[in-house]
Amino acid sequence: MSIELLERAEERRKSALTQLDSEEQAQRGQYFTPHLAAQIIAGLPRLPVGESVRVLDPGAGSGILSAALVDRLRVCRPDLRVHIVAVESDSVLHPALSETLADVETVEGVSTELVDADFLVWALSTGQRFDLVIQNPPYAKLRTGSDPQNLLRGAGITVPNIYAAFLELGLRLLVDGGQQVAITPRSWMNGTYYSAFRHHFVRTAGIDALHTFESRSKVFGDTGVLQESIVVSATRGRTPDQVIVHTSHDHGSEPSSRTVAYQDIVTPDFIHVPATESDAKAVAWMATHAQHTLADLGLTVSTGRVVDFRSREMLHHDRVDGAVPMVNATHIRGGVTQHPVGAKKPEWFHTDPVAAGKLLVPGGHYVLIKRFSAKEERRRVVSAVWRSEGEVAFDNKLNYIHQDGHGLDAKVASGLAVFLNSTQLDSYFRVFSGHTQVNATDLRQMRFPSLDQLRQLATVTSHDQFEIDAAVEAVLVPAGVKA
Repeated sequence: MSIELLERAEERRKSALTQLDSEEQAQRGQYFTPHLAAQIIAGLPRLPVGESVRVLDPGAGSGILSAALVDRLRVCRPDLRVHIVAVESDSVLHPALSETLADVETVEGVSTELVDADFLVWALSTGQRFDLVIQNPPYAKLRTGSDPQNLLRGAGITVPNIYAAFLELGLRLLVDGGQQVAITPRSWMNGTYYSAFRHHFVRTAGIDALHTFESRSKVFGDTGVLQESIVVSATRGRTPDQVIVHTSHDHGSEPSSRTVAYQDIVTPDFIHVPATESDAKAVAWMATHAQHTLADLGLTVSTGRVVDFRSREMLHHDRVDGAVPMVNATHIRGGVTQHPVGAKKPEWFHTDPVAAGKLLVPGGHYVLIKRFSAKEERRRVVSAVWRSEGEVAFDNKLNYIHQDGHGLDAKVASGLAVFLNSTQLDSYFRVFSGHTQVNATDLRQMRFPSLDQLRQLATVTSHDQFEIDAAVEAVLVPAGVKA
């Protein structure tokens, strides 16, 4: 007789959420998997081909991932013997987890084991190996000098977040050819913070399937988390030729699926997530039209030096004697910078010469990029040129491109702003970056036109999107193709 494994596990998940202390939950980084998301995660791995499968569910919570997996296997492989090891250190969750494991054991051929332990400690000491790891790891930063960080570093694992440690340990516990499926933030797929982990991950395992969600708010809606989540399936010791990419608006909507060449997903520097055909075209366009990093061009990007809450006494609404412009995101409007604009925030900066030397930049041409785009803006990347004769203060919510701490060549600056404001760049950035903000690290890793091409783009004076995009298409011809 069919039992409603997932429905009952979902009720336990909801009940468990009400029993948790919200502050402790945040410290642990616990975000329980809704049953529809659990079905997606459990549906991603390949079906086992042998007679038995050993499954690890780290940080098992209320056990909903184990329930979703068994629910799938009992239909698709009813002859399969399944042994599940569920590791959970939060004793508050043990009653719900025990009930879920008891439920799945009513399915013929299924056995379970509940391990009451800190997964980080347990994983580094166990001698067990598994055919499949299925997990929704905790999302909590590793504090510098903390016991977990010291433990991981002693094992050769250097990561900024516990979820990456769970992924790394999951890979270590797999047999050769074993699979790991996990839902995590996209943040590990690009950027310097996760570069060592990312490079080791793709050397150890090949990504064979992805599931992306267009909505940032609905997947873990009842837990209050807001982030770009992705489900990744990877096989230890195997690199496929292609990756299956599934995309849905959220965990409850019907997904679309497509197959993408492996090299179009996994690159030496970062992992692309081209969820749609247009995403794939954006990646291919950038790969053939822009070849240079900012470092190649002799340029640098930095984050604005002035943090408003740390500099309140230096900020002024009205211009005072000796003050310099205080430039923030509100001064970038319609592709240009305007100052002053009568903003609510202070627009002038003044301090003593010692502090000024650390916080101001010399006069000149700079390219400004908003780190955070406003809700009403359609673009992720919003840029404009700033020009001044004298010193200027840039807010910490801006990135600015410079040359050795000084201004840029005027035409290069104008061309950079045109390129950064193009649809081609914005489309690519959304595939390239899993962040909703534009980090200086992202800009350092991205590719740009040559200096000569940037100077050609400087002839574009219109801020009309069509004209910007047409100019970028005309000037940036593919490598090896004559203009």
